[in-house]
Amino acid sequence: MSVAPVAWEAPQDQGYTADYAPNDRLTALEIIDLDGRSGPEDADIGPDGLVYVATHDGEILRVEADGAISVFAQTDGRPLGIEFDDNGTLFVADAYRGLLAIDRKGAVTLLAETTKDGSLILYADDVDIAADGSVYFSDASTRFGAEGNGGTLAASVLDLVEHSANGRILKYDPATGETTVFAGGLNFANGVAVDDAEGAVFVIETGSYRVWRFPLDGSAGSVVLENLPGFPDNINNAPDGTFWIGLVSPRNPAMDTLAGYPALRRVIMRLPDSMKPAPLRYGFILRMDASGKVLETLQDPAGDYALTTGAVTLPDGRIAVTSLTEPRLGILDALAR
Repeated sequence: MSVAPVAWEAPQDQGYTADYAPNDRLTALEIIDLDGRSGPEDADIGPDGLVYVATHDGEILRVEADGAISVFAQTDGRPLGIEFDDNGTLFVADAYRGLLAIDRKGAVTLLAETTKDGSLILYADDVDIAADGSVYFSDASTRFGAEGNGGTLAASVLDLVEHSANGRILKYDPATGETTVFAGGLNFANGVAVDDAEGAVFVIETGSYRVWRFPLDGSAGSVVLENLPGFPDNINNAPDGTFWIGLVSPRNPAMDTLAGYPALRRVIMRLPDSMKPAPLRYGFILRMDASGKVLETLQDPAGDYALTTGAVTLPDGRIAVTSLTEPRLGILDALAR
């Protein structure tokens, strides 16, 4: 499918200044090799207290206590966001298949590949679970499906260049098995984090460099953090009520400049792949509170561990840092922060 770019006004990029001033706090990562797999885009803590990660080849890996890697499940797709519920079921936003559930034995069940109105779920991206059991997950792009457009990264570039606000947040009701549209009109709907205490779901809008707060009662949402200096990806709850957010890459100055020139953006997409927009290697994690205040950033300007999608707090206080493309998982000791 060809892109049909829409004109928009990108906010002026302030770069890595003020709250985002550069540091090297992410350079002290302990690295866990994934035995030939890559793309640990999201992680979560299982009922056994171990770390589980999704990978490009469809496997959900379990990181044993000694750092060894074992296979927990195979989705036969491209799992992105993962989240365990209180009963030990792992919910998976699979970019190729839709919403999945995996039981404690690793058996995979397809929960949703279409919505109640019959629309296809083309790019399931991230997922979280509310206290009442409702499952909220993003469908990043309803125009550029991940499987049909060269994979998750290639499809995301198409959607970001087009900027047609076709992403959405879906809600799966386990009692009825129905999936409905909870919120729409987002430019590449990405990370999802439910905050029951706040009565809201926080959502990353990658294409507009911002974070939304949508009340669970369905009332109008609001932006809580905007004009981020990079492309935000995942958002995960931390134990203290704050949130971890990963920036995959710094913003692209040329694409911001061309925001108001859709015809030129269309020309760019006709160029060879080597000349098209691509992420830059710069590791970046931030922590914000429920009001959108940035509390800290963890950065790796050299990009040794890069295309950072987010972080998850481990039971011992360390954080697992995830990535779009790395063949390894990063672990940061609490004292190193």
